[in-house]
Amino acid sequence: MNRTPRPRPTLEEVAARAGVGRGTASRVINGGEKVSERARQAVEDAIAELGYVPNANARALVTRRTDAVALVIAESEERVFGEPFFAGIIRGIGAALADAGRQLVLLLAQASERRGPLDEYLTRQHVDGVLLLSLHDDDELPDRIRAHGLPVVVGGRANEGVQHGFVDVDNVQGAGLAVAHLVERGRARIATIAGPADMVAGSSRFQGYVAGLAAAGRELDERLVERGDFGQESGAAAMRALLDRSPDVDAVFCANDLMALGALQTLREAGRRVPEDVAVVGFEDAPVALSAHPPLTTVHQSPEQMGREMVALLLETMAGPEDRPGRMLPTYLVIRDSS
Repeated sequence: MNRTPRPRPTLEEVAARAGVGRGTASRVINGGEKVSERARQAVEDAIAELGYVPNANARALVTRRTDAVALVIAESEERVFGEPFFAGIIRGIGAALADAGRQLVLLLAQASERRGPLDEYLTRQHVDGVLLLSLHDDDELPDRIRAHGLPVVVGGRANEGVQHGFVDVDNVQGAGLAVAHLVERGRARIATIAGPADMVAGSSRFQGYVAGLAAAGRELDERLVERGDFGQESGAAAMRALLDRSPDVDAVFCANDLMALGALQTLREAGRRVPEDVAVVGFEDAPVALSAHPPLTTVHQSPEQMGREMVALLLETMAGPEDRPGRMLPTYLVIRDSS
């Protein structure tokens, strides 16, 4: 037997059941203050009796809030779902937004996909604010979003001149700690597998590597520098290039743990013992660092904490129009068997 679905209760029906005007019922539903306690209770009872569910779009028009925050990651699906950094930061963002009663909208957008539908979606009609990850130096996305009147917080700076609206780890400090550790271990030929030069995480960790060498009275040797893309395969290829060019290398600082895993793989294939022949240090302290062979010495950062701090800064920015200073999170070295 087919039954016609009961139509959803309307705002007018709620008002009639409560014995109040439509405007009073609307103010109660949308959190308005100019309502008597008696009327408020009557409307709430009517909502419960009728099973009324407010229309989210209409409510957003009244309150000028969607209670949604977009996280835009400028990377491929393969990297976002395959690298532990992204899992940690999304977990931290999701938990912090849930605590604040906000919804997370996840958007993946590589360079070729950042205009058109993405620009049209990132407006106040859909979200209250935007979190951005994995930007490169020349990325115009933050400015375009701000032009729509939306507050923006960037995870990692889009460039090193930015002073506001970002949360980052102290990459320079962390890389310097790694190099100082290798110097203390008596390593003479300390190479680096750096990240992309057009990303602050890549450039600033390289800057820390150079500063660490300078602090030990050493000069930069370009033959000991290779760059990867933060992926494991690029770390393996970079290590092969370093061994071909400088067979006497006895240590390598990698700008993230996945590239360090690639370096370890190449060293095994080349018959080099770790750490006896070549010491290896990574950056991130991802779960894979513990399962590496040997377990990886690495600079610790907390993507989950970074995600929570990004949400906290965004909520502060949404509450007031003034620029909020960026936040830099400290790092420390976790020493394991690879060094």
